[in-house]
Amino acid sequence: HVQLVESGGGSVQAGESLRLSCVATKFLNCMAWFRQSPGQGREGVALFYTGNGLPVLADSVKGRFTISQDRSNNTLHLHMNSLKPEDTAMYYCAARPGPCAWQSGAYMSWGQGTQVTVS
Repeated sequence: HVQLVESGGGSVQAGESLRLSCVATKFLNCMAWFRQSPGQGREGVALFYTGNGLPVLADSVKGRFTISQDRSNNTLHLHMNSLKPEDTAMYYCAARPGPCAWQSGAYMSWGQGTQVTVS
């Protein structure tokens, strides 16, 4: 497993932006962001193939969120713009050595999460 530490969450107004960061002890083939609201399952938000820099975004965030990597310090960023109240959730970073997947069960490595609240 790799160690993952998220940061950057907070409370913002609708329409504002936040940047989440995930620092990894090392990058695996697939790095991903998931989110979970109270009483809901863990939902995939963005997937990222670290080898070729290919991002894959969920339909619910396309056009508003982007994902990027800083290989110099093994950091994955989730740039969230035009935030909506329905984006409120705990956001988790995840990693897996195989191909990216939307199913949370496919990931063995998880961070502790960072809370995003949009009002």
